[in-house]
Amino acid sequence: MRLGGPVFESCDTPQAWVQAVEKLGYRAAGCPLEPQADDQTVRAYAEAAREADIVIAEVGAWSNPLSDDTQTRRAAIEKCQNGLDLAERISARCCVNIAGSRGAQWDGPYPDNLSDETFDMIVEVTREIIDAVQPTRTVFALETMPWIFPDSPESYLRLIHAIDRPQFGVHLDPVNMINSPSRVFSNADFLRECFRLLGPHIRGCHAKDIAISGRLTVHLDEVRPGLGALDYATFLRELNQLDPDTPLILEHLPNAEEYRMAAEHIRCIAAQYEIGL
Repeated sequence: MRLGGPVFESCDTPQAWVQAVEKLGYRAAGCPLEPQADDQTVRAYAEAAREADIVIAEVGAWSNPLSDDTQTRRAAIEKCQNGLDLAERISARCCVNIAGSRGAQWDGPYPDNLSDETFDMIVEVTREIIDAVQPTRTVFALETMPWIFPDSPESYLRLIHAIDRPQFGVHLDPVNMINSPSRVFSNADFLRECFRLLGPHIRGCHAKDIAISGRLTVHLDEVRPGLGALDYATFLRELNQLDPDTPLILEHLPNAEEYRMAAEHIRCIAAQYEIGL
């Protein structure tokens, strides 16, 4: 696997970007370009990444393709298609979005989000995104979430079969699926089940942690890796069985120092089990 995270330095050339990634000790990173980048620029960054042995983990296409507003929905689908095209051009592991939401909050809970109708909508929208681009070097993936499909390894597997496109892959964020006390306290078993069902399809993972508090009724909070309950030993051991280029990307931390501490925690656990990052 390859540990990665965001780069905080301003990088206006491929060489500067590579140096910034290497300075952090990462062997993977998010895509440094936007979809409107011209082909020459994309090729320059792709070549710099290859020469430096850096995997471009993902192109984010964060948007709501399930919005009830037609204009918002069409713009989101176009954004995903453009992101997937960039991922193909720059040889990123995937273009990733969440499925969206039927409600006003694009990434939030809503009563219809886990309905059969919404499942079918996700299937059709994902097919539309993939079929418009027809990638051969990358895939489109949906990040797992607590209140929209895919919200479990089982529902992700259902989507894989229903979408029925080889260009559809898995982006695994286990913390986003830990949405109950039972999953918190049995997260090692849950992680093993995720990899058992989805392992061959996983194109990338996010690295976070989760903590449960004693406040009623149930309060779960995303925290820095090492400050929560996620069994990182199990996570890393399972991830280590996949393609060695599979990226593990840190996210959602407030500053560079927090990212440094998160990376240090993961590297320490990896070293205990002789796992290379």
